[in-house]
Amino acid sequence: MRPLRIAFVASEIAPLAKTGGLADVSAALPRFLLQRGHDLRVFLPFYSTLRTAGAEPLPVEFLQDLTLEMGGHGFHWSVWTLQLPGTGVWVHLIRCPELYDRPRLYSGDEDDAFRFAFLSRATLEACQRMGFAPEILHCNDWHTSLTPLYLRSEVGWDGLFAATKTVLTLHNVAYQGIFGSHLLPALDLEEHSSLLHQEHLSHGYINFLETGLLYADALTTVSPTHASEIQTDTYGMGLQGLLRQRSSDLVGILNGVDYEIWSPETDELIPARYSAADLSGKDLCRKQLLEGMGLPSEPLGGGPGQRPPVLGIVSRLVSQKGFDLLMESLPFFLRDQGVRLVVLGEGEKRFEVFFSDLSRRFSDRVAYFRGYEERLAHWIEAGADLFLMPSRYEPCGLNQMYSLRYGTPPVVRRTGGLADAVSAFDPRTGEGTGFLFDHLTSYGFSWALDQALATWRHPDAWRKLQANGMAADFSWGRQTRRYEALYRQVAGG
Repeated sequence: MRPLRIAFVASEIAPLAKTGGLADVSAALPRFLLQRGHDLRVFLPFYSTLRTAGAEPLPVEFLQDLTLEMGGHGFHWSVWTLQLPGTGVWVHLIRCPELYDRPRLYSGDEDDAFRFAFLSRATLEACQRMGFAPEILHCNDWHTSLTPLYLRSEVGWDGLFAATKTVLTLHNVAYQGIFGSHLLPALDLEEHSSLLHQEHLSHGYINFLETGLLYADALTTVSPTHASEIQTDTYGMGLQGLLRQRSSDLVGILNGVDYEIWSPETDELIPARYSAADLSGKDLCRKQLLEGMGLPSEPLGGGPGQRPPVLGIVSRLVSQKGFDLLMESLPFFLRDQGVRLVVLGEGEKRFEVFFSDLSRRFSDRVAYFRGYEERLAHWIEAGADLFLMPSRYEPCGLNQMYSLRYGTPPVVRRTGGLADAVSAFDPRTGEGTGFLFDHLTSYGFSWALDQALATWRHPDAWRKLQANGMAADFSWGRQTRRYEALYRQVAGG
């Protein structure tokens, strides 16, 4: 089949700029689209905090010293390019020091409205100046959700975009980009206000994500279960009515895993490589993890049922992730079941304090590293015996899929991508890949962890469970074909 012309725009791309899973998706999907032969342009702000991993950004000579008028203000900008480390993907960096020379990716105030509206506008103008006519313009989350509207209101006259269709992916509907309507003139939207949600305008605000939902040709979210969940009052975050109206245009495509990065057979960041056929390297990873985190180590060779399991957590420590469910139950498991716990993450103060207190109360069983460190994240996936994800909601999640590949069965709540990626282990049939609970309570989590510990005591069942998870295929190569099919459907329509 013929290649498609695709423009992909996002506020994060790993490893250049990352705060969450959006960055991982924005790195992997373009890479696999390129491998399948598509003509691709990727756009990202040129943040002053960009992590280039040794790659050298280069100026695009004919896209320098430009001025873009927005709301009567002339923003000076240019386009640079950089090859995404380890891939053939060239990222077009929108350089505007006035907007992107900041200490953080997101400022958290109304200034972000200009910063990301500009990203949308500059992406369209860059395509014009390059003479690139995308058949698909793929936007991601609220930051780029004005793009479909700007395509209509600002460059609709340009025949270059006559065949362009837009796809908007909702990575997390909790973050919507809500700003006061007094910003409309500065965003070049005052004369197009009739195209915005009128009731919300009357209440004095504009919702970027909602605007994208109104005008994108197709909508995706990052798991089939979450596509259904966000149409309910419980998970729709106020957008459920609009999402139900557009349900025929909404599809859930589970995120993929880049197994060139996340696989214990090839991972260069872990102490020892291993496979489902030979798990001895996992024992060494466990030993090194405990020693590296200052916890008592143990001799090699002790398998499931012969030692207390190590529980792992790698996460943003926020209420969405359900860690309040652990506050009552984890001390019991540490005290009476002898489990170990290694935590990597930062976020809300109450959770940071909770895990810090646990590491003091159970200094020989709990280790907490505040922040994020890529090598340690890989070490925990490889060295832990169980991985905990008790999320209130989880649009997709990636760590549960990493954990399966590393032979580290996950304990998860049955929601979003966790429900789609993990199946409940049945010791009678030997089928399943992990442990799930439904009820958003401490009891629900404790029940699932009890099931996991009961299975841990039976080495043959545990090895079968590990083998099931390590055989699961959540590769980006597989998931990319689903995006490709959607693109062709939308472009053909």
